Amino acid sequence: MTGAYERELREVLSGTEKGVTAVTRSCTQEEKTRMRCVLQRPFLVVRAAGSGMEGSGDLVALRGDCSFPIEVKSTRAEKLYFSGRTKDQLNAMIREGERSGLMPLYAHRRKGVRGDSWRLFRVETEGLKGTLARLAKMIPPLPLNRNGSPFIDWEQGMPLNRFLAMMCSPVGGEDVPVNALKERAQRTSTATMAEDRQQSAMDILAELERRRSAALPVFKGKE
Repeated sequence: MTGAYERELREVLSGTEKGVTAVTRSCTQEEKTRMRCVLQRPFLVVRAAGSGMEGSGDLVALRGDCSFPIEVKSTRAEKLYFSGRTKDQLNAMIREGERSGLMPLYAHRRKGVRGDSWRLFRVETEGLKGTLARLAKMIPPLPLNRNGSPFIDWEQGMPLNRFLAMMCSPVGGEDVPVNALKERAQRTSTATMAEDRQQSAMDILAELERRRSAALPVFKGKE
């Protein structure tokens, strides 16, 4: 059955009208609006399962600004623990993610749930740069159990509709897209420089005024 959910997620990330409509039938209007952002900025999604490449995940979502290997899981249970083969998969994703500078994701499809039934988690990896490093601060990592081992807890994941709104919404929308992060940073940097220059000029004027005030009594005493 996981194959069916792989296709479901692939259709959504690819931005097909049919796929997005199918997955949002029981969603709220707000969730539908967010999910439909992907129609404007879709991913090229490649099925990686069966390729023999460990750590590649089930799907690879590709776009000019970022790419993700994605491992798809589907259960009725809220939580999923790694052991045996699934733990080997996780370790391979960590290894390949760090080797290639990518941020692997887990996509958990909870069966029998109305609304947005997908949740996304980030696999903790070292050495992320650029857009991926900024995204790492926004996408929740796999939570840890009492022994410090990663597991999946559907409730703690990022809803797919929020992920797509963050990645694909137009500038100025309710959810800030990734391509706006750089613009925001540049605007902030420019504003900060302007404020620093203004403050510097004010400090110089204040210092001149202080020196002038200190010198005035001397002149009055000599008159």
